Amino acid sequence: MFQIAKPEFAARVENLRTLMKERNIEACLIYGDEYRKENLRYISNYWPLFERGAVIVPLEGEPIVIAAPEGEMFCREMSAWTDVRLIPEFACVTVPDLIEYPMAHYTSLKAINSELQVRSAIRRMGVAGMDAMPAALLKEIEDSLESVEIVDAGDLLFQLRMTKSEREIACLQEAARIADAGYRLMIEQVKPGMTELELASLAYGECTRQGAECVPFCLVTSGERVDTIIGRASRKVIRDGDMILAALAVQVEGYIATVGFPFVAGQMSDEQQAFISLLVEAEEAALSKLRAGIGQGELVSAVKTYFAEKDVTPFDLYPPLHGCGLAEAESPYPDAATTTLFKAGMTVNMDVSLFGHPHGSNRIEESLLVTEDGYESMSGLVRTLSQNWKLHGTISVLPKG
Repeated sequence: MFQIAKPEFAARVENLRTLMKERNIEACLIYGDEYRKENLRYISNYWPLFERGAVIVPLEGEPIVIAAPEGEMFCREMSAWTDVRLIPEFACVTVPDLIEYPMAHYTSLKAINSELQVRSAIRRMGVAGMDAMPAALLKEIEDSLESVEIVDAGDLLFQLRMTKSEREIACLQEAARIADAGYRLMIEQVKPGMTELELASLAYGECTRQGAECVPFCLVTSGERVDTIIGRASRKVIRDGDMILAALAVQVEGYIATVGFPFVAGQMSDEQQAFISLLVEAEEAALSKLRAGIGQGELVSAVKTYFAEKDVTPFDLYPPLHGCGLAEAESPYPDAATTTLFKAGMTVNMDVSLFGHPHGSNRIEESLLVTEDGYESMSGLVRTLSQNWKLHGTISVLPKG
């Protein structure tokens, strides 16, 4: 169930072709690597390891997947498409050396272009991922596609990825379920005297045990380190009364859900309790504006208005919502001036935060599905923690699981 089936990849290609025709693009090259996998995985399901990858989608015929020798079999195992070609420029991303692969059966971008020209004349080729690829590789693409105009087609993929199918939503829901399990374990087992790394390891281990494909990050800071906003777990020893700022992202079949809620090791102070209440109430203001047909800027304004009323605007450093899917943070990423409307089927992360406040820095983050009537939270944990906080002023009452 938590998998994107071949017919859905075929439908994605056809949807891309429709957009290509509107832009007079006869072929589209979609780039990806281990770090910027989103567009490539969306079209082909391939997620390179160490190497680069791409898929070329012509207006007719099966897409051509581009890989490198060391990951060829891995590519064939993952890819939704069977036509896999090897190109030397797509080898290991981390070294400048020319690596010798004596058994590799290479082709070239120039040869692929010649083949495509036989199928149908290509005058304009879109490239998605120009912002992610090395300048030298982009130049190689341009030089190999002589007489073909290269145009940036990244926006086509962002447009296609904006709303999610039932299977995509199922993958995100499973990722959120696993993230809940890992985060719950950190809350249950945190204690003064352990290190931030020890705390984070509980989440990593539990998420892997529960079936996470990957844990893109488990951010953990404590005490004075919470003011770093984003921080990796360190060897710092957690002390009694330290506030914990954590965010746990879990990936399932490429799709990433994130969970985050403030908690304290040991005894919580009245000031910390009041600070967490600010975040809980601000998220409630945001959620009241989350449904299809509402302007995205209205949600941002609701949070900013609440923070202004509480005189904490100087600690509100970035917008409280962004999209989620094949990237932990993807479009939309609205500000108060955004007039674009929410649509049913969008998946977003609420990310309400205050940083540098005298009584702490922290965020509440959860992944949500936009519906016609409002929203569905993918994180039962965050919803329960928020409800318990409003009722009891504590996070000690946790859901079973």
